[in-house]
Amino acid sequence: MKKSVKILWLTVLSLTGVFILLLLLINFRIIGNMPSMETLENPRAALASEVIGDDGTILGKYYQVDRSSSDYDEISKNVLNALVATEDVRFYEHSGIDPYGTIAIPFYLAIGKKRGSSTITQQLALNLQADNSGVQRSKNMIERGFQKMQEWLIAVKLERNFTKEEIITLYLNTVPFGDNVYGIENGARTFFSKDAGHLSIEEAATLIGMLKGTNLYNPRRNPKTAKDRRNTVIELMAKNNFITNAEAEAAKSKPIVLRYNKIDHNKGLAPYFREVLRDELKQWCKDHKKADGSEYNLYRDGLKIYTTINPRMQLYAEEAVDHHLKDLQKVFAQQANIKSGSAWKGHENYLERYMKESDRYQSMVAAEISEDEIKKSFNTPTRMKVFSWRSYTEPELNEIDTVMTPMDSIRYMRAILQAGFMAMDPESGEVKAWVGGPDFRYFKNDHVLKSKRQVGSTFKPFLYCYAIMNGFSPGTVLPNEPVTFPKYNYTLSRNSEGSVGGSISMAGALARSLNLVSAYLIKQLGPGAVADFANEKIGFSVKIPPYPSICLGTPEIPLYDMLQAYTMFAARGIVTKPIYITRIEDRNGNILETTAPEKREVISENESYVMTKMMEGVTGPGGTSARLRFRYGIKGQVAGKTGTTNDNTDGWFLGFTPQLLAGAWVGCENNFLHFSTTANGQGANTGLPIWAYFFQKVYADPTLKIDPNATFAIPASIDSQDYSNTEDNVKPGAEAEDQGNGAASDYIDVGDYGEPTKPAEKPKEEPKKENNNNLQQPTPKAVLPPKKDN
Repeated sequence: MKKSVKILWLTVLSLTGVFILLLLLINFRIIGNMPSMETLENPRAALASEVIGDDGTILGKYYQVDRSSSDYDEISKNVLNALVATEDVRFYEHSGIDPYGTIAIPFYLAIGKKRGSSTITQQLALNLQADNSGVQRSKNMIERGFQKMQEWLIAVKLERNFTKEEIITLYLNTVPFGDNVYGIENGARTFFSKDAGHLSIEEAATLIGMLKGTNLYNPRRNPKTAKDRRNTVIELMAKNNFITNAEAEAAKSKPIVLRYNKIDHNKGLAPYFREVLRDELKQWCKDHKKADGSEYNLYRDGLKIYTTINPRMQLYAEEAVDHHLKDLQKVFAQQANIKSGSAWKGHENYLERYMKESDRYQSMVAAEISEDEIKKSFNTPTRMKVFSWRSYTEPELNEIDTVMTPMDSIRYMRAILQAGFMAMDPESGEVKAWVGGPDFRYFKNDHVLKSKRQVGSTFKPFLYCYAIMNGFSPGTVLPNEPVTFPKYNYTLSRNSEGSVGGSISMAGALARSLNLVSAYLIKQLGPGAVADFANEKIGFSVKIPPYPSICLGTPEIPLYDMLQAYTMFAARGIVTKPIYITRIEDRNGNILETTAPEKREVISENESYVMTKMMEGVTGPGGTSARLRFRYGIKGQVAGKTGTTNDNTDGWFLGFTPQLLAGAWVGCENNFLHFSTTANGQGANTGLPIWAYFFQKVYADPTLKIDPNATFAIPASIDSQDYSNTEDNVKPGAEAEDQGNGAASDYIDVGDYGEPTKPAEKPKEEPKKENNNNLQQPTPKAVLPPKKDN
């Protein structure tokens, strides 16, 4: 044997030995990062967790990579055929490694052509490594060589442990389609708004064509190159006899018709709800363990969170909020102190704070720019995008390019009116719609659960309810006179709109939201007793203080809590905790958690009915919500209450029908930014229209089965009386105004805090009263309790 031949054989045998040794070392995980056999037997691609509405609609997702999962029989044959024809025509013949393709590599390299030799199984191996350990395809030739050997080993093991159908399915569930979209199901829904089982030949070819280059062949960004690549895939399908030439020509002649719908945390239905839900689910994941003892991962474990949100009601709620705020913002923006910026006078410290909290400021500090230069830049006109109302049906249009100083942009954005709205079934507690603000892209603060605001007169029904429980009745005649609280060193001398004097039935006082009557009631009942009723029986998440001012709504309470409390009226005396998750499933459909309603009886059914009928008077003639009927055309039985706080800072309306309870709050983030007139700022003009627009749409949609002609159930033992009797000797206008709630400091004895105590205000001389003997007065149904010195 010639020496040269001997050397050649020694070289070949040595290289082969080294190659086999490397394979063994990699296989036994001595070198490299070969996944364990357990991992290979149970491959788990990271899956996005899905938030699902009550009709199966996907409301949104939580993900690091936006990935979905499909079963083999849920994927169109067009997808499977396009993939095999394009990526691995001998897929069903080899055992993980294609010998023909591998041997051909050197010859293609010799003539200067690049040719991929990785089988579908090998590509799956790389995808699984990338997903589980972050390994990406290396550009270094030596490192890539090691990766290639790992892929071969993993591919062979995958072929031994899985069927071809399982391998191709798992591959299609792990591949990227650009735009941070992973998995064929997600790709189909994102680019064509359909599931993967219904993709046509041309749609399947478009998606499979993207695998060669997700950016280059993205049909949204590069439609021409995407179409060329699609047609190449179609030709390969015909060449390999997956489709006929006629089918290929027909598919190639069609344009790419995209129905792009990328769901992200800023878009889609119920973004505020989904963000609140995210925080709750993170805690749930920490508190619950998998079979192996590890915590669930919201972003990787493919949880399915089934919620009570009704997509139609959610859409109607979002449109109702946007519809009203769009119109109301025009009025607010034209207000003199808002237009000139003088509303910020005396509040410059807030501007300084918001400047320092901004991303612009933080990035400039990180760039080591001096404080003087930063402040100068904040007062220099700059081109920017800001929120601006243009459409209430197409939120993506509510953004404009403009030029203003960053400091002016802070003033501008803080003066955008905010809102919170929630609708729920008061019997089951199921939350049907949740709107936390005007636009989640710009305003992240949720005003349903996270925000606490003074509730104004929406608190009064709890006071009146406690009065009913203690012997009062709707027809009990109460004085509309000044009320003095000696213990708190304060006298309430008139109602917010200026009226004083005379008397009125309790039903009428609630309908017209008279502050003097509320003050009289809490003096009779005792602030401590009313506060205990609110804290111990109703059960707010915030502590209600035992001060007389609570009768006018000074407590700061979230909208969520208020609606929970109002279920006691709408659900026949039962307080029902709102629920918004029905069940949580893992990626395999196993139920991990279910939610049942939490109910407790707070008042009797009779007391609940009496309050409901009294609150119907609020929406009747002379009531603070009368415009619900004559301006917005809401028919049928509706009970509710408006609320307006001092200086028109907060506007509320909470109302319910026999089937649905909903509430709205409107105001600015900063209390010093508010309407200057009650006509514009009262709850009947701010919160009520949102409620009305929502119910207009709900009533008009027969699929929701909310009947405008439904009636409140009458308890069998209830007596017959006029619960909406608003007769009084104080002549009302067409519609009463609900103005302000007084300040807490007006009622609290501040002597203990080192400030001078305000002397009691002497009641002003009463105007001459008419001869009330000529007016029909309702006969009291109960004897008034003895007065207490409060």
